[in-house]
Amino acid sequence: MNIRSEIRDIESLIIDWRRDFHQNPELSFKEFQTGQKIADELTKMGLEPKLKIGKTGLIADLKFGDGPMIALRADMDALPIQETSGLSFSSKNEGVMHACGHDGHMAMLLAAAKALTLNKKKYKKGSVRFIFQPAEEGLGGAKFMIDDGALDGVDEIYGIHVWNYQPVGEVGVKEGPVMAAADKFDIRIKGIGGHGAAPQGTVDSIVIASYLIQALQTIVSRNTNPLESTVLTIGQINGGYNFNIIADEVTLTGTARAYTEKNRNLIKDRMKEVIEGVEKSFNAEIDFNYFDGYPPTVNHKKQSENVLEAATKVVGDKAGDPYLSMGGEDFSYYLQKIPGCFFFVGSAPNKRLLFETPHHCSHFDMDEQALLIGPSIYLNLIDYLFKD
Repeated sequence: MNIRSEIRDIESLIIDWRRDFHQNPELSFKEFQTGQKIADELTKMGLEPKLKIGKTGLIADLKFGDGPMIALRADMDALPIQETSGLSFSSKNEGVMHACGHDGHMAMLLAAAKALTLNKKKYKKGSVRFIFQPAEEGLGGAKFMIDDGALDGVDEIYGIHVWNYQPVGEVGVKEGPVMAAADKFDIRIKGIGGHGAAPQGTVDSIVIASYLIQALQTIVSRNTNPLESTVLTIGQINGGYNFNIIADEVTLTGTARAYTEKNRNLIKDRMKEVIEGVEKSFNAEIDFNYFDGYPPTVNHKKQSENVLEAATKVVGDKAGDPYLSMGGEDFSYYLQKIPGCFFFVGSAPNKRLLFETPHHCSHFDMDEQALLIGPSIYLNLIDYLFKD
């Protein structure tokens, strides 16, 4: 790997940043200590961070000269998970953990900021905006950042996600969709309860739920193109009182994922139609609530090409298509506004067991060499875009 010398020189500092963030995680829109630490570090670099952007986020601009402004983004929030990793720098906060890699994202963006400010004189044009965003984990912090002007004057945006589904030394980048729309739904089946020995006259909500779950699974298998990634999952079912009671009510909750708006809308529409059919068939009352989550994350062509070129200089032919998942990401909101690219830096701590420490698990960890790859790519990208 060809790690930039500016990044190699501050390797221990980058790792210290990551470990400090990891020890002191904060949940969405509660990143007060995290934001202040970032602001303090940016101020030491000679930047003037603006706090309380997107509630608990912040931005800082580095101007080289006239020209376009490029934004680089890191998310800040942790997850409500009790850490079990056993790391020497495990979370100090009960029930809160950086289990997705946002600690690494912040450290990498701080590294890029430090290297760029130290070498500011070599650039003659353009500006860089460093965006530290709260509440990626389900609350859509990106929307709040946009509403508070984080993209004002920005021409392009780039973001990194460490990726434990690829070994360290690989970088995943491609144009088009790279993460899915992530929607949520709940279904409430209202029947008529009764004695388990006398089903006549009842409307058994558990039987209805079983039929409905099977019917909903046909939406993906029989209504969407098998070559287009979609998924519908029932993640929770609740109902019933006792072994000999016919339940009068069952609730289902789940998620729908799709890489395109076309399939996203198809799933939503077909769910409604299937539910209405089952409702009539069993003479029940079924309430259906569908909540739009993050839209698909769709990379732009030119910006993806920029990242691929920058990444190839770091990892050679190990830069290519990412290991895709149906996870969602609110970076999608930025990409709906301006051109950009969201890419993946391999970070699996064990190359032989890529799924040993998946994202959102209580023992999550990463190979900290990935923390050098990400900012090296950022520096190559800025060189390509701005250096004379």
